[in-house]
Amino acid sequence: MQNIRNIQNRAMIIAMTGASGAAYGLRLMQKLLKENIFLHVLLSDAACVVLKQECDLLLPEKAAGKSKMLAEYLGVDATSLCCYEKHDWFSPAASGSSNIRQMVVVPCSMGTLAGIANGISDHLIERAADVMIKERKQLILVPRETPLSAIHLEHMLKLSRLGVDMIPAMPGFYHRPKAIDELIDFMVDRILDHLHVNNAEAKRWGE
Repeated sequence: MQNIRNIQNRAMIIAMTGASGAAYGLRLMQKLLKENIFLHVLLSDAACVVLKQECDLLLPEKAAGKSKMLAEYLGVDATSLCCYEKHDWFSPAASGSSNIRQMVVVPCSMGTLAGIANGISDHLIERAADVMIKERKQLILVPRETPLSAIHLEHMLKLSRLGVDMIPAMPGFYHRPKAIDELIDFMVDRILDHLHVNNAEAKRWGE
């Protein structure tokens, strides 16, 4: 695990899994970092495959290299975020005693959704989500799949009843988007609202 400089601002966990929609996760990180929020970043192996396929971002295998390259890609200082190995049980994300109170899984694959819904905790993403649920902290899942099976829907309903915020990647069109980035921002802005993060640039209904 890397040494993390003491940062006085808020900290959050951002997890990315193998569902399509890597741009949502990257854009969310950009906006959170702009607000000086320190990010604990958890990337599944499949997420790294999707990042290469959809965003031409080829990350190294080791967590330290991922942190450095991801920071460069996002145009921020390397001390603004920290990536972890998928079985780093000593990371702050793995324990309820940490002071991290919010986590977003974006995009969230159906496999990760199933693991979280059933308390599997086989790797750090699932364990971190399990911690959020058991400690009554905020967990947001951004599932991206279509069509949805009854299994998927049952898992979502189960988690929603446990207090998990389900924000499916379903961008609206009432703001008349003219570019893909505007569709990405639409979803990210909804996530930021639920995280109670400053979001003055969001395009809202009726404005």
